[in-house]
This record gives sequence, structure tokens and C-alpha cells, in this order.
Amino acid sequence: MSQKESHLLLPVDSAWLALERPDNPMTITVMMRVEGLTEARLLEFLRIYWMAWERFRRLPVRRAPGWWWEDDPVFSLRHHLEVVPGRFDREALQDWVSARLNQSLPGYRPLWKFWLVPEAVGGAALLLRMHHCYADGLSLLGIFDRLCPPSPQQAPVLYGAREEADSGRWVRAASAWLNELAASEAAPTGSGASGCSALERAAWKSLKLANELSQFLVEPEDSQSSLKRSLLGRRQCRWSQPVALERFHSIAVATGVTINDVLLSCVASAVRKRLVADDTDMDEAVLHAAVPVDIRSRLPEDIKPESGSLGNYFGTVFVPLPVDGESPLERLFRIKHETRKLKKSWQPGLSWALTGSASLIPEAWRQPVADLFYRKASAVVSNVPGTREQRYLAGCRILEQMFWVPQAGDIGLGVSIVSYAGQVQFGVVADEAVLAAPESFLDDCLHELDLFPS
Repeated sequence: MSQKESHLLLPVDSAWLALERPDNPMTITVMMRVEGLTEARLLEFLRIYWMAWERFRRLPVRRAPGWWWEDDPVFSLRHHLEVVPGRFDREALQDWVSARLNQSLPGYRPLWKFWLVPEAVGGAALLLRMHHCYADGLSLLGIFDRLCPPSPQQAPVLYGAREEADSGRWVRAASAWLNELAASEAAPTGSGASGCSALERAAWKSLKLANELSQFLVEPEDSQSSLKRSLLGRRQCRWSQPVALERFHSIAVATGVTINDVLLSCVASAVRKRLVADDTDMDEAVLHAAVPVDIRSRLPEDIKPESGSLGNYFGTVFVPLPVDGESPLERLFRIKHETRKLKKSWQPGLSWALTGSASLIPEAWRQPVADLFYRKASAVVSNVPGTREQRYLAGCRILEQMFWVPQAGDIGLGVSIVSYAGQVQFGVVADEAVLAAPESFLDDCLHELDLFPS
């Protein structure tokens, strides 16, 4: 195999380059508050541990017939770390992070960068921005999980990965996975598996696939609302104060739902308040949240990523938000019903495959493919569970973790939910045309908790 072939981006990674728009860059943003972190400690940490991943020395370059990972010939960590002086309080820090989200990453270097604000009030702020083509949120979480031990005396285990992508093997294994997925489906009700002929089983699987795909394609587009305005390309981000995870857990146990259902119902309530304030006809309103779903466990062994590897291995489900629901319990139980149904569907795998096709089709067709997805949603909602115990980065205690998701297509609102060390925080990033005051949206998310019976 030639070296050029080994550096070819996989379709599910290069798709995020193909779908990028000037007013909606495909970058993931991570922020940590790290007690006492200094420039010297961080540089040593990045040099030894972060750079163990070969991909971080490379940048994606467009060359027919696709995108390729190429070494940065003048790579230096100094190009990817900026130390910012000043004692930022919480409000100033949120404005500063928002400004970084509106900066583009230079295309002539690897598409990631750290910023360190060592004197920020409440603990040093460490910010990372990275293009989605390098990794999804769970990949990044996995890296930090390995590099940030639960004790300041414990050194991280040195992990890393070379770039050895074989796209031909990946396509063959992906095809095998689709066959395996179809084979795992039960036979039609009333006809036992042993009583079905091979022809009957094949016909049933084909009908199942056709039905799942048609349901996905005919899902109605979201109603026009203030959340679907033309984007300005200027975004603001905010994050909430930590809330005890036990508060969400107690509601979930009392109502027989999952913590994720409670979190989604909080978002649905906040969206509902925006629509009511805009005099939207709530009986006719149709709104969905695009929710990423990890599919690593569903993949065949041939393409299942190794622990600690980078890449994009998630599909998307479009969860109807019950914005017409009058009470918290009604919204919660409707969310439960919809999420259970979607978890049993093929939608995550189908959306993963369709997203991966974006970089393989002619450029003129990419926008229609993107519209197929993103006109069906008014927000992206991502929930990433962190570690239960506190962790340490370069020997310094991590006080908070937060991230913000990109919003593809014409979606201008992203809501992120992070649990860490027994606490939960909501984050929001929004185009100014869609949400001028993201703080009030976060307040509305948390206010929903007070409305559930104690």
C-alpha cells in the first residue's frame, strides 16, 4: 500500500469538510477550568501526550479524488497554543470564548488550537477548538479520559495512533455491517425464524430497510419560526452553573424515564418559551432536535475503532420536540416515547452512511443532501457523559468541563449537556439571528427542573 493511500481521509471524516459553510464552521469547542495550570505544564503535557496521536501533526488537503492527511512541514506546538493574559471574570470569559468561536482556524496548519487563560477568575481556562474532521466529541472525550488520571500523582498512560486508514477495507466492512444489521432483524410477527425461507427473510429485510429509509426521508421539515432565520455567521456561547446530577436522577427514577429524557425535556421547554414569545401557533408547530447517537458498539469488528482512536462514529436521530405540550410531565413522557422508538430504528446507521456520502458525491449535489438532514431540525442537542470522579490534567485539578457542538446546514442553535464529577452543565451556542440572549435560554432549561413534582 502506498503512503498516499494510507493518509486518505475516511468518508465519514471528510464529510465535515464537504458540508462546511462560511456562516457555520464545523468545529468542536471544548473548555476546561483547570486549577493552577501554567503554560510550562501545558506545553510539556501536549508535547509528550497530546502529540502521541499522529493525526494532530497533519492537516486535511483537497486533492482529487478526495481529502488527504498531509504532514505540516513546519509544525510547531507554538503555532497551536496561545497564552492570554488577564483576569477574566465569568461574564468576560463567556464573551471571550464567544469571540474565539467566531475566529476561523488557518487552513495552512492542522485544524486545531489551544488557548490558555492562566489567571482567569475561578481557575485557569483552557480552550480547544478542533475541526470535526479530526474527531467527534466522544473520541475527544476518550482521549482526555486517558490523559487525565483521577489522581495528581498518577501519570497518564501514553496512548496514540498512526494514520493507517484503508478506505477500501472500510467500504467493504461497512457493506458487511449493513448486511449484518439487516440479518439481525426479527422475522415478521407470526412467522418463526425457523419457518421462514431464505427468500421470505430477504424480502422482509428489504421491506424493513425501505420502510426505515422512507420514514427518514418523508419526516416533515421543521416549521418556520424564529429558530429558522437566515444565519448571520456571528455566534455567542454561554454555559450554566453546575447542577447536581442527582437532581436529574431523582426525577428520572420517580417518573420511570432516563436522565437523557429529562435533559431533552428541559431543552423542549426552553424552545417552547421562545416560540410562545414569538406568537407561534403551537398546535401547528413541528420542531425536531438533531441528536447524535454513538454507533461504535453496532459496528462490525473490521471497522470498530480501537480504544483511544480518533474519527467520527455517530449517527443522528431527529427527535420531535413536544413544544405544544402544556405540562412538564406531558413533555417528558412524549420525549420518552419518541426516543424509545428511535433507538430501535435504523435511523442512526442510515444517517451515518448518508453523512459519509457527502464527500463522495458531486459538489452540486451536496447542498440537497445537507438539506435532507438539516431542514428537519431547528437545533442540535448533544449529551456527553463525563467521568464520575474528578480528573487531573498535567497534575492540576479539572474543576469544570464544557463543550459546544457545531450546527450543520441552516441550524443556528446548539445545546450541549455535560456531566462531570457528579455535576451537570448546559451549554448553548447560537447564531445572533436565532437567539440574541442565550443566557435566558439556559435559565429556561434549568427552570423546567423546578416544575417537576419533588
